[in-house]
Amino acid sequence: MIDVGWIAGHLGTIGGSAWEHVVLTVVAVGVGFAISLVLGLLASRLRWTYGPITAVTGLMYTIPSLALFAILVPYTGFSLLTAEIGLVSYTLLIITRNIVVGVDGVAPEIREAAAAMGLTRRQQLLRVELPLAVPVIMAGVRVATVTTIGLVTVTALIGQGGLGQQILLGYQLQFPTRFFVGVVGSVILAVGADLGLLRLQRWLTPWERAKVG
Repeated sequence: MIDVGWIAGHLGTIGGSAWEHVVLTVVAVGVGFAISLVLGLLASRLRWTYGPITAVTGLMYTIPSLALFAILVPYTGFSLLTAEIGLVSYTLLIITRNIVVGVDGVAPEIREAAAAMGLTRRQQLLRVELPLAVPVIMAGVRVATVTTIGLVTVTALIGQGGLGQQILLGYQLQFPTRFFVGVVGSVILAVGADLGLLRLQRWLTPWERAKVG
């Protein structure tokens, strides 16, 4: 049974856990996006680097989260750094691959038109290729964000975890209400983040809205 009274009396604690969950996610996805942008642009320009980059990021993605944290703990301890290193590593493959696909998807005739207008290679990238790649890139960011929100719950095992702490405590104390709060809260965050990023994508691509209209 769900103890509604406990929830009403611990809204501050629940809110604090939810905020920690959001911070862990935002930092991980933000850092992961910055790294992935560098890797993705490198791979799209120097094609021979694509294989090694995806191999390394793919390997990091396939390591089970508990195993990765176990590897990191002896060096970085039960810390926020340990949690973020693990979380960031799981975003790299998804976002990097989508950046490459998005940039590669720009039609050759569009690149030729940009060059004919006198745009430098850098200007073509910033003004033409990246803006047109936004839908594909944002699709990767959305997947990475939702995945990260789920993975944040696992970091409760190393003293972090946001709403994952509620799940862990609910299990340890055999108190279903806390478990329920952690699970449902994580789902709400994931759905809210995905919808928010979708709205951001639409705002960043007004030409797509024009097509729909």
